[in-house]
Amino acid sequence: MKIPVLRRALMATAIATSLVSGTMIAAPAQAQFGGIVYDPSNYAQNVLTAARTLQQINNQIQQIQNQATSLINEARNLASLPVSTIQTLQQQVDQTRQLLNQAQRIAYDVTDVQQVFNGRYKGAALTGGQAQMVANANARWQDSVGAFEDAMKVQAGIVGNLGATRSSITTLVGASQSATGALQAAQAGNQLLALQTQQLADLTAAIAAQGRAQSIEAARNAATEAEGRERFRRFRTRN
Repeated sequence: MKIPVLRRALMATAIATSLVSGTMIAAPAQAQFGGIVYDPSNYAQNVLTAARTLQQINNQIQQIQNQATSLINEARNLASLPVSTIQTLQQQVDQTRQLLNQAQRIAYDVTDVQQVFNGRYKGAALTGGQAQMVANANARWQDSVGAFEDAMKVQAGIVGNLGATRSSITTLVGASQSATGALQAAQAGNQLLALQTQQLADLTAAIAAQGRAQSIEAARNAATEAEGRERFRRFRTRN
């Protein structure tokens, strides 16, 4: 850096000038050497002016350095997170949805549920002929077994997601801790929230599948009891 060297030289000149001025109190204010007029006080004033100018330049350089540092920090704050787990999370959600869509016999659909229950679980389905009642009872048993099988598949799929979930958590926590700016930290936090959402979706699917199986089994038991009462009524009527 040439600026500090120049500053030191100017300051040394100013000090030397002040010492010379102090030892030449009796000397005239001006001296002439070969036609050139030398004014020590004017020279000293010029040196001080140059020193002040140099200080202003140094202040401007410091301001530029501060602005450069601020721009670097802003660039870091705007840098994107270099990792993403969104695709993995979407794949896990899609896998769980596929398992739910593979529900046997009774789909997760209001219309389908209504049609099946009207055909096998209530009304005429419980009061038809003997052969029809047996067929409906067998169908209801298959509904129940299929529902529990579906629930176990969904639960197995969710358990299978735990490995990928653990890997995603490790990746995102590491990215958050090593984030170089506000944007990277915020993006890591958003992906962690997405991971929690995926886990809640898996939990919802497991609860829905288990609840479906239990509801179908309860409906089967209720229908079986209704059929038993109908058979007993017919037996009493014949006797």
